[in-house]
Amino acid sequence: MNGSRIVAIGHYQPARVLTNDDLAGMVDTSDEWIRSRVGIRTRRIAGPDEPVDELAAHAAAKALAAAGLTPDDIDLVLVATSTAIDRSPNTAARVAARLGIPGPAALDVNVVCAGFTHALATADHTLRAGAATRALVIGADKMSDVTDWTDRSTCVLVGDGAGAAVVTACPPGAGPGIGPVLWGSVPEMGHAVRIEGTPPRFAQEGQSVYRWATTRLPAIARQACEKAGVAPEDLAGVVLHQANLRIIEPLAHKIGAVNAVIARDVTESGNTSAASIPLAFSKLIEQGALSSGDPVLLFGFGGNLSYAGQVVRCP
Repeated sequence: MNGSRIVAIGHYQPARVLTNDDLAGMVDTSDEWIRSRVGIRTRRIAGPDEPVDELAAHAAAKALAAAGLTPDDIDLVLVATSTAIDRSPNTAARVAARLGIPGPAALDVNVVCAGFTHALATADHTLRAGAATRALVIGADKMSDVTDWTDRSTCVLVGDGAGAAVVTACPPGAGPGIGPVLWGSVPEMGHAVRIEGTPPRFAQEGQSVYRWATTRLPAIARQACEKAGVAPEDLAGVVLHQANLRIIEPLAHKIGAVNAVIARDVTESGNTSAASIPLAFSKLIEQGALSSGDPVLLFGFGGNLSYAGQVVRCP
């Protein structure tokens, strides 16, 4: 009942790097065109023999090792993904099987780009209720599987990857390490970001998403800080969904996080959907840009048009 906290985090990306110049040989685009519009330089692309559950398992294994825990210690696995090809077994069950986790509750969460922050809130609520003791919360997407590589408006955006957090109950007397979530959606605008059809393909209405993200979301993100009792100027870090540098920078500015490190992993990883927040967060910690106990705003937004944000303390 004392809340929960992130005790470790890890990430994984495939080896293959796809540059803007590589894309210029595939569609009518250029390095300058891509950088000026979305800020992306490179992205990682998984091979045909690297399914999304494999990406997720690699990130989860790193987080487990960093936490000093074994698979036997985990009783809940939550995977945020929108690119699982098969309906069953779900991705969480496949990750549990890969890692040898015995008998966990295993759930997939599909809220597209806001998936990780939704899954983190779900884990927090579950641990607070006493229905689990230690959780693996993973964001993983293989966007290359759902991309039309002849469409220059979308293929320049995407990348593949995964990030994972180990979440445990807080010890007695300790304050919560995961703040209250503020979440919601705009269902009538859900068509603005889509993965539809047979085979499924990613499409979006970029201008509609840009206007919504830069005008409506700053106030919501500030409310998430207020719920956690942290002023935006006191944040040490801001990790937004890594959609587009032209969205990230104005949104971070309007939140008022004037002293925070702003995650800009989109420049080297592209839009990795549900993986983008844990991937970028893990890198900031690995690089030493954030310290243990620092307050960090995690804020996901995108498909459905859904959003979810919470302030967490760095492991």
